[in-house]
Amino acid sequence: MKSLVAGLMLCVLSTATRTDEPTIVNVWPGEAPGEPGNIGEETNLPPGEDELPTLRLTNVTTPTLEVFKPSPDIDTGAAVVICPGGGHYVLAYDKEGTEVAEWLNTIGVTGIVLKYRVPAREEDRRWRAAVQDAQRAMRVVRANAHEWQIDPERIGILGFSAGGETAALTCLFHNEAQYEAIDEVDDVSARPDFAALIYTGGLYDEETGTLRDYIEVDDTTPPMFFVHAMDDGLPAEHSILMSLALKRAGIPTEMHIYGDGGHGFGLRETGSASATWPDRCAAWLHTIEVLTP
Repeated sequence: MKSLVAGLMLCVLSTATRTDEPTIVNVWPGEAPGEPGNIGEETNLPPGEDELPTLRLTNVTTPTLEVFKPSPDIDTGAAVVICPGGGHYVLAYDKEGTEVAEWLNTIGVTGIVLKYRVPAREEDRRWRAAVQDAQRAMRVVRANAHEWQIDPERIGILGFSAGGETAALTCLFHNEAQYEAIDEVDDVSARPDFAALIYTGGLYDEETGTLRDYIEVDDTTPPMFFVHAMDDGLPAEHSILMSLALKRAGIPTEMHIYGDGGHGFGLRETGSASATWPDRCAAWLHTIEVLTP
């Protein structure tokens, strides 16, 4: 155990103390697996003409975890790894990352933003580098649970859009590592204890009208919570069909489909009922006893 902790602490870029500043930790002790070395410098892209100001990161080659701890007097011991969306091209790092971590802190949950690799490294498996990073991230968080005062059996994952696909596949592939083990951290479980998928993509095959052929739910799949808007250009079937598959397998699931809201609203006010999803999510976390210290 001492050697494991010592190895992990080499990854910590800032001291894990009780301050307002988040702790930042490298996901990998060295270069991430399969890196081509030609991605370019990490960049913050400007928003499009019709977009709200958002930190849009691309050319990410060094994945990190940014750990936001709640106030000690409300800390439940639960934690959530957050996967921002961005089509596996960019990461909406504040809108679907740090802002979400700050909300989780208000309900006593440690919010951990995963800066995973973008753009996608493989055309046919656009999710693979992101899932590699997310699997490793779950292991790093669980291995550091004592140090960060987190319950290792109440660590979930939350993702938006492409980050929702990343979160879902991390749940579904928890016994199927997408990279070769590199150290003792990889002996730790990568299985999220629960998941929240917000306007997720990547699960539904529009040609067949079914879930993608590699989506398999069994009795080890974690409970999941879904949010989607019917007017989202990314079809609500991604969430609906996945939720039904969980129901058939007897896995606890909750789904909220809103009439409007579009795509990419995060926690920002839209004037739509879809903006109330954080309250529904918090209530669900109570239901599955995640928020019970």
